[in-house]
Amino acid sequence: HLQLVESGGGLVQPGGSLRLSCEYSTSGLDFYHIGWFRQAPGREREGVSCISSGGYVSGYADSVKGRFIISRDNSENTVYLNMNNLKPEDTAVYYCAAADFLADRPYFVETYLEPNEYRYWGQGTQVTVSS
Repeated sequence: HLQLVESGGGLVQPGGSLRLSCEYSTSGLDFYHIGWFRQAPGREREGVSCISSGGYVSGYADSVKGRFIISRDNSENTVYLNMNNLKPEDTAVYYCAAADFLADRPYFVETYLEPNEYRYWGQGTQVTVSS
């Protein structure tokens, strides 16, 4: 069973920055694609960014392109989401999630921005953008 723990959320003013971290536990023999999702009150969970197991492919929702950067350090089993120029509409609970790497399945960003592709989820971290 894979466990994921998010950290780094908080309160920030518009235009500010935050870095979220997602640390996952693994035996080291398995590989996982990682996605970041967010859910605001009264809204559905939406994909924010995703990165392939090896870190070679990544993608973003249109709403965060040019502002957010995803990266991963597989030696530390950690995925980061650097969020810049934050806006009030970025306020939400942010979740990281893991999907199994399947050797016979190509990695398409559009696919892995969908919550249904992910089997393991963290508990979430609150991000609030407000003056």
